[in-house]
Order: sequence, then structure tokens, then C-alpha cells
Amino acid sequence: MSELYKNKFRISSARLKTWDYGSSGMYFITICTRNKEYFFGDIVECDDLETQCIASLQRMQLNELGKTAETEWLKTCELRPDMNLELAEYIVMPNHFHGIISIGDNQHNTIEADSNSASYQKNKFGPQSKNLAAVVRGFKSAVTTFARKSDTPFDWQTRFHDHIIRTHDEYFRIANYILNNPDNWQEDKFYIK
Repeated sequence: MSELYKNKFRISSARLKTWDYGSSGMYFITICTRNKEYFFGDIVECDDLETQCIASLQRMQLNELGKTAETEWLKTCELRPDMNLELAEYIVMPNHFHGIISIGDNQHNTIEADSNSASYQKNKFGPQSKNLAAVVRGFKSAVTTFARKSDTPFDWQTRFHDHIIRTHDEYFRIANYILNNPDNWQEDKFYIK
């Protein structure tokens, strides 16, 4: 639902209001390009000789911007060692990115004892810099910076979709969806003819 803020309409946050996105957890994220334009490459048929297509009929052929998106995603943990991040399955598709990322216990989200021996959770209401949104913001910014430097007219949608993964079955279902995304591309909701 839209709300007024400074006399302008804005869309309410899609984030779960009862969840601290800096806390330990596993998250499935989807980030789309603006207007779902194809910026990252194409889905191509697999060649029998391609080792990356052992169980697939199609694969994603990344262009320069797509390769940059993949490279920047793979740098995520290295750039934020204090957040105890782990990357799982991911894929760069022609007009969107899917990834699974875990935020582990770290100095920003663990329970500590204060001087009165009472527990409190750090960063729950603090600055929004050590959470899932900050990770996504950094990733999007790095890809956009590369596009600007190479004069590529690229932009992301302003928001991203997230899903908190709560069970092993849910993880395996989502991981399978990510890995099979190229084979199911023409049935995908992001596919545009």
C-alpha cells in the first residue's frame, strides 16, 4: 500500500517488519534490472562438449556486464569479513540475479552482556549498514559503477525481493530453482520475448 511521506506517495517496504535483516539467517534474493531489460547476456543451447552443461540443456552466456555482476557477487564475503557471510547457489540471468546468502553470527548481531549482566541484541535498531540490504546495496552499486565507467546505459530496479529460508527442504527447493533457471527460462516470470 502506498503512503504519503513529505507529501509524496511511496511504496511500503517489502521487508518482513518483525525480522532483523542483520541477524543470522539464510536468505534468497532476487534483483531485477530496470524494466527487466536484458543486460547480462543470453540463454544459449548447450554444446555436448561443454563441461558446465553436464545436466542442463541450456546455459547462461554472460556478456561483460554479466561477468562483472558475477565477479562482484563473488567478492561479497571478502569485502565484508566482519559479517560472517557465506554464498551458496546463485545465477546471473539476462535481466535478473538470484542468489542465496547466509549471514552468520557476528559482532553486529550477537547477544552480549552489558555491565548489568542483562542481554541485548546489537544493531537491532542501529544504523542499517550491517544487514542484507547493505550487502545488496553494495553489490548493486559495484555493478552500476562498472556500467557507468564503460558507458553502458544500465540500471537496477530500485528494490529487491528477499525470502528468509527457514528449513532444509526450502533451501533445496530454492537451490534447485536457481540451478535450473536457464533450462526453465522461457517459462520464467522474468522472461520477455
